[in-house]
Amino acid sequence: MVVDDEAPIRSLLATVLAKASYDVTEISDASALRESFQGPEPDVILLDLKLPDADGLELLPQVKKQWPQTEVIILTGFATIDAAVNATKLGAYDFQKKPFDHKSLLLSVERALEHKQLKEQTNSLRQALSTMSNGASPIFQSPAMKNIVRTVERVAPSDVSILITGESGTGKEVIADLIHTLSPRAKGPFIKINCAALPRELIESELFGSVKGAFTGAQSDREGLFKQASGGTLLMDELAEMPVDTQTKLLRVLQEKEFRPVGGRTSYKSDCRIIASTNLEVEVAIRSGKLREDLYYRISAISLALPPIRERREDILPLATSFLKRFAAQAARTINGFTPAAAEKLKRYDWPGNVRQLQNEIQRAVLMTEQAVIDVGDLSIVDPSTAAQDETDLTLLEGMERNTIAQMLKETGGNKLETAKRLGIGRQTLYNKIKAYGIEA
Repeated sequence: MVVDDEAPIRSLLATVLAKASYDVTEISDASALRESFQGPEPDVILLDLKLPDADGLELLPQVKKQWPQTEVIILTGFATIDAAVNATKLGAYDFQKKPFDHKSLLLSVERALEHKQLKEQTNSLRQALSTMSNGASPIFQSPAMKNIVRTVERVAPSDVSILITGESGTGKEVIADLIHTLSPRAKGPFIKINCAALPRELIESELFGSVKGAFTGAQSDREGLFKQASGGTLLMDELAEMPVDTQTKLLRVLQEKEFRPVGGRTSYKSDCRIIASTNLEVEVAIRSGKLREDLYYRISAISLALPPIRERREDILPLATSFLKRFAAQAARTINGFTPAAAEKLKRYDWPGNVRQLQNEIQRAVLMTEQAVIDVGDLSIVDPSTAAQDETDLTLLEGMERNTIAQMLKETGGNKLETAKRLGIGRQTLYNKIKAYGIEA
């Protein structure tokens, strides 16, 4: 949804987004936006900061209250550091300055969609984890995940820093939530920051705060996340995407247990537990210079590596059943489970998109089935026994992934956005795989 009072800008944005396979709704002012609150919830809103009948920052909380799962990207021709930070604190995902760089804008929309999918996955897994008792969850039947839960229970009461690694979609944020919930800091704040989402020039002031006049646009003192998380937990997601010079300052904070706002002369004691996560392989991130080795050793006093679900197949059916119950209830459908053949197909599939892809597959099956039970024909995944037979230059796993992407592109008529959604991966990730595997979309 594009909300801007200037018709030429709305038209330009709609054209750029439509060419990228997005469905676009154009809104001209705040009044029309409020009227649309009764309609379907959009995935992403591009919201102009200055509308004729409202200020975008005043309108933003209303949007987030009405559509809490919608990601909002603020648009403005008068960008300031203060406005960007305020927009982020009010719930905006990103801040784009006019005139737009088309590539930057599309990348921002892509990341916003991925973030929305991650939140949905996190919420569903959090609901499943709420049934946990005595260190075991019916969702976690695999020995690997039961060991992780037991480790979480042992280390949660301490203040030791923790690094959570694993592929995208394996539930890293859910485990971080669990650590905080089981810790003595549970009544304190749980503050989260996506290190890849904030512009380079904002991340230090966002983490440590800043004083008035510290840089252009700093018109007042600003409280950083380290201070906001005092008495609680600070989760730094996508740690390896943090600028290396900021990693140096973070290392100092971890060593000295104190931080100094940007431009300030006074240091403050740090009283928050640090949890970090990354979907990159640590060794690769260190070798490539994306992650400082000394920071890794400092922040990973405890390291939790979440395995992909292809390596814990005992969890697939419990997860699928949990998702089935939730989506069937949302659709007001009575669906009683899976046929033996469908259950076997779910267990045999390798799920390159992990839990996120499994969730999307079950949601699709619930909507598509005409029966009271999910059968093989209701599933869109490709049987691994037929995959990669003609791909002699690829590994078995790569061949299976290539066939799955090609089949899904065929089912969606080449719609890459819909294909990415069904697979539970980002559009840019899909583009990269299409190119790498030489798939004709």
